[in-house]
Amino acid sequence: MGKRGFVDKHNASGAEKQQKQVDIIEKLGGYDNLVSQGAEGRVFAVKFCGRDTIVKQRFKKTYRHPTLDTKLTRSRLGMEARSMMRARKLGVATPTLYYVDQQQSAIYMEKVPGKSLKELIREDSMSEKDMEDIGAQVGKAVAKMHDGGLIHGDLTTSNILVRDDDERTVVIIDFGLASNSIIAEDKGVDLYVLERAITVTHSSQALFEHVMTAYRRASSQWSSSFNKFAEVRMRGRKRSMIG
Repeated sequence: MGKRGFVDKHNASGAEKQQKQVDIIEKLGGYDNLVSQGAEGRVFAVKFCGRDTIVKQRFKKTYRHPTLDTKLTRSRLGMEARSMMRARKLGVATPTLYYVDQQQSAIYMEKVPGKSLKELIREDSMSEKDMEDIGAQVGKAVAKMHDGGLIHGDLTTSNILVRDDDERTVVIIDFGLASNSIIAEDKGVDLYVLERAITVTHSSQALFEHVMTAYRRASSQWSSSFNKFAEVRMRGRKRSMIG
């Protein structure tokens, strides 16, 4: 407070600036619990409001103008959060979203107990029934997103988790490259990325067949998606043959 009870704007703005600079990830001990790091950002494990939490933080792009980088990063962060919530509204299991920190370009979400589909395929421990059940869940989830006009953009086995519960619920994560689209080509690319990720072993090819069977049953637009998937797959094979 300044003279005559007025707020000192200079001091107030300074206090606000200081508040903005608080590093929440550091306060929660996130930097000591790095889970993974990629080209786009880092992932930490923390306790947030008493809950096991994953924090996904986007890197600053030093090659871009700071103002432009802040604007683009915030836009992408908001899109990722909205895509997660939209997927949930469409009936797809995703991590519970806890908090979006625009200042640190970070998203706080539920830490899902379980394993990634990538780990399960690598362990080669899934029975035929497991592959049928998990494949059916994946196919239905992708169909719901596609019919709802949501493209995941990075459907790899690392971004599909199998929850450690009695139902072995499939949870879709990492909507960092998600977009809104009803174009069959985009759906075909999503399916192609998923196929390439799943069919890394001979035994896991059956898993992808279960995915596609469930997708066909769950999607009202499966025919156009499958046609484009076949085209994208053909182009991919030609590129690999040419080298």
